[in-house]
Amino acid sequence: MTKFRPCIDLHSGQVKQIVGGTLTTTSTDLKTNYVSKLPAGHFAKLYKESGLEGAHVIMLGSGNEDAARESLAEWKGGLQVGGGITDENARQWIQWGAKKVIITSFLFPSGKFSQSRLESVLTALGGDKEKLVIDLSCRKKGDTWFVAMNKWQTITDMEVNKASIKSLEPYCSEFLIHAADNEGLQKGIDERLVMKLAEWCSIPVTYAGGGRNLQDLGHVKNLSAGRVDLTIGSALDIFGGSGVTFEACVNWNQQQRLQQDVP
Repeated sequence: MTKFRPCIDLHSGQVKQIVGGTLTTTSTDLKTNYVSKLPAGHFAKLYKESGLEGAHVIMLGSGNEDAARESLAEWKGGLQVGGGITDENARQWIQWGAKKVIITSFLFPSGKFSQSRLESVLTALGGDKEKLVIDLSCRKKGDTWFVAMNKWQTITDMEVNKASIKSLEPYCSEFLIHAADNEGLQKGIDERLVMKLAEWCSIPVTYAGGGRNLQDLGHVKNLSAGRVDLTIGSALDIFGGSGVTFEACVNWNQQQRLQQDVP
């Protein structure tokens, strides 16, 4: 069942919507779609009251820990948190209230995948893969996708394909995959990637990048036969967007549940 999944993207301690490909080390490169005057906790409370399970809180760079912890305090056991997660702090974030931790860059020292690092994170979580989400956010190279880390600026050696998905599935409970080249642009989803994720993944997977409106939720549902969830960020009215209202997305999820319950 395709669901709308919300997000809380944090940059410099504020809730922001950013054009993903502009997240470099140079602040002048950054293109921001929206900066909220409301704290992270406001959105966590909103998602909790709306029953939106599986929301992800992403810390884009340093200076975001307090805001992330504020959101977790508002909905203990209801949110996933990522950005700077390692084997040394993963368990701490669970203790602070995260339902799951999301990990990317730590798995790729010098841009190369490390199986031992993946296993060390899982060990830190007591071997409980239900607490771990692997983020395979990626950028295109020709007709293929490669995992991108360090604010999506460093292309790693891991291609996102059937083989890599199958090798990682035994270690996590779900995947989060931003199409970084589409992120924040509101120009539509990467249709081929959505279809491939539906084909390759046997555990839950959330796609993010380019979602514009309610029709895109239906499009992802059709492309993936209901196997892929969609995050919509910049297009949402709560983030200054005009493509779709938050209320409409909440209603979408409710309708999907009702349809699933019909014999």
